[in-house]
Amino acid sequence: QVTLVESGGGLVQAGGSLRLSCRTSGSRFSIIAVGWCRQAPGKQRELVGVMSRSGSATYGDSVKDRFTISGDFAKNTVYLQMNNLKPEDTGVYFCNVRTLHTDDWGQGTQVTVSS
Repeated sequence: QVTLVESGGGLVQAGGSLRLSCRTSGSRFSIIAVGWCRQAPGKQRELVGVMSRSGSATYGDSVKDRFTISGDFAKNTVYLQMNNLKPEDTGVYFCNVRTLHTDDWGQGTQVTVSS
């Protein structure tokens, strides 16, 4: 069974930074893409960004130039570096790990940005 465990969320002031981590275990297949989504209270889940194993990444317009996805595939760990955080970045952040055969999501980690 594939398990994804996110960490690194918390409370931060506007303008601050956080780095989220997502460690996956239990998969028999190689990761081909990783990504992050977020969901604010009362809103639909929103794409933060996606990165292929080759390192090619795309980001949502609201986080472009502030957030960066990276991965240590040898350690099956994905990161989301978030800089210049804004109150509207508040929400639960979910990591996503894809292989050719699976598409798994973590349970989420709360990020709260105070103004």
